[in-house]
Amino acid sequence: MRLSTKGRYAVTAMMDLALHNDRGPVTLAAISQCQAISLSYLEQLFAKLRRARLVEGVRGPGGGYRLARPSDAITVAQIIRAVDEKVDATRCHGQENCQDGERCLTHELWAELSNELFTYLDGITLHEFVGRPEVQAIARRQDMQQHRQLVPAPG
Repeated sequence: MRLSTKGRYAVTAMMDLALHNDRGPVTLAAISQCQAISLSYLEQLFAKLRRARLVEGVRGPGGGYRLARPSDAITVAQIIRAVDEKVDATRCHGQENCQDGERCLTHELWAELSNELFTYLDGITLHEFVGRPEVQAIARRQDMQQHRQLVPAPG
């Protein structure tokens, strides 16, 4: 699968933002420290996420980023697409020229897998994923380790 670090980091950062969105804007520095993602890399990703209208910046004291729309209106696939990632398992990147300019023997298999994966990721919203008890537990642990305002316990 060709989901790179860029897509993984973008999803992780957006999940962090969704978990803390109700407490006001979240700084990229806080996400960087908590998720161990380079601040300069996050700045590049958030420029793309902002252009895709998934996040919005808040200036001034207490500024940072917040979701541009409700977390139940943002899918994992939208995040991946926003940072120019493709969910594609084919060797030819969907061009159908896998083997000497022609379709290879297994092209259909990998193309169907890509479609299934995209459908799966497009069916998961940030709200659904961050609401999972195991995700909440990890977020609380990370917040405690970073002395960050805690994510509320589910319930």
